[in-house]
Amino acid sequence: MAIRDWPAAERPRERLLLQGAAALSDAELLAIFLRVGIPGKSAVDLARDLLHQFNGNLAELTAVHASKLAKSPGIGPAKAAQLSAALELARRSLISPLKERDVLSSPQAVRDWLRLSLGGLAHEVFFALWLDAQNRLLLTEELFRGTLTQTSVYPREVVKKALANNAGAVILAHNHPSGLAEPSSADITLTATLKQALGLIDVKVLDHFVVVSGGVPLSFAERGLI
Repeated sequence: MAIRDWPAAERPRERLLLQGAAALSDAELLAIFLRVGIPGKSAVDLARDLLHQFNGNLAELTAVHASKLAKSPGIGPAKAAQLSAALELARRSLISPLKERDVLSSPQAVRDWLRLSLGGLAHEVFFALWLDAQNRLLLTEELFRGTLTQTSVYPREVVKKALANNAGAVILAHNHPSGLAEPSSADITLTATLKQALGLIDVKVLDHFVVVSGGVPLSFAERGLI
């Protein structure tokens, strides 16, 4: 049955307007962006199928490129573009305030952005959040990309990027697709090496986060590892 044939009180869009977005399930929220279903399936059915495809994990869904998403049954380029645009707006809404004030005053916004941007990736990436002398965000940058289990990070290249961006400080981050947030001995050694290398050009390493799907990013600073 198409959503337009449902009782008004049960339709996702009407429920959102009356009760707020928080009252809707993940599938109902996705259905609003999908707008219409396909023969035999409502937009909510399509949304449920899409979530099932990614094991019910929104973090994995947010990490999927639009071109791949478009190949999902019943989605297509238009729906994939709408979803990807919505997710990118969410990322930008989280990162925008960090350009106007000290990022250390908004630690939750940093964590939320990292979870949304890195949490669902199936491969390791190494990111830098470059900051100015007042710890305001200059830009976010993917520095290195690896495999399911490892990423090669080159301190010399990190230093070159810091100089190119005229950074005064940096927050480092990488993800663990395995789902285990505990830093490895290699992570700890690498962080110490980068801190030393960047210190030679007066760039402070404020923190290093390990990001996993569905979990809270682990902070090296909070662990006393930096």
